Amino acid sequence: MAPPPSGLDDPEQAAFAWARFRAIMAWMTLAAAVAVCFALVVLAEVYGPLNPVTMLGVVGGIGGMVMLTGALMGLVFLSSGSGHDEEVDRRD
Repeated sequence: MAPPPSGLDDPEQAAFAWARFRAIMAWMTLAAAVAVCFALVVLAEVYGPLNPVTMLGVVGGIGGMVMLTGALMGLVFLSSGSGHDEEVDRRD
C-alpha cells in the first residue's frame, strides 16, 4: 500500500496552495498598479509632461519589479505551505 500523497501531489492541498498563490498575486498586481500610478504622478509633478517612453519605462521598471517580487515571495510561500521544503530535508 502506497503512502498518501504529500505536498502538491495531494490534489486538495495543491488546490489550496495555488489558490493562495493566486490571491497573493492579485494583491501584488493591485500594489504594482498603485505604485506605478504614484510614481507617474510624482514624476509628472516634478518634470512636467512625460514622454510615452518614460511612462513605459516606469511601468516596466516599477511594475515589473513589484510583480517579480510578489511572484518570488508567493513561490516561497507555495513551497513552504505545500510541504516541499520538508521533503527536501528527509534523511534515511
